Amino acid sequence: MGLILVTLLAGTGAADTGMLTGIEPRPEAPPLELGDLDGREHTLGDYRGQVVVVNFWATWCPPCREELPSLQRLWDTLGPEGLVVLGVNVGEDADRIFFFTADYPVDFPLLLDLDANAIDTWPVRGIPTTFVIDPEGRIAYRAIGAREFDHPDIVERLRELRRTHSPEATMPE
Repeated sequence: MGLILVTLLAGTGAADTGMLTGIEPRPEAPPLELGDLDGREHTLGDYRGQVVVVNFWATWCPPCREELPSLQRLWDTLGPEGLVVLGVNVGEDADRIFFFTADYPVDFPLLLDLDANAIDTWPVRGIPTTFVIDPEGRIAYRAIGAREFDHPDIVERLRELRRTHSPEATMPE
């Protein structure tokens, strides 16, 4: 629970348009099973075979608010191609998040980690922290601090991750 009180000082300026940090070897992503604002349960296993962006955030976190619009733009761009974005709010209730989204509207699922159990099982060092899960369910990339997730370099990395793990890419000729 102590991690939710940490906001990265590096994220207090402009969002980093820089890259994602590759994780090698790729560890299996921890479990994730949380409800969204509508009460629908989501598990990471629901999205096996897809690239999934898991973003840990909070409404009180300035860098989180800064990067949220870019996550929405990423969703708008790559969602139709099969990318999944999951925003995991840490420690806040549905009412607070609902009112927050009036100023920061998003269409991707916002999940509720009310008791901070999920954040404790993931290698989160502060918020915002974002993980990119490959189609096999392994952590491929991590970003600590705010990013411009719709930056062309990040979009291309995510497309490449999907391409290199598609059934067509692994089929013998």
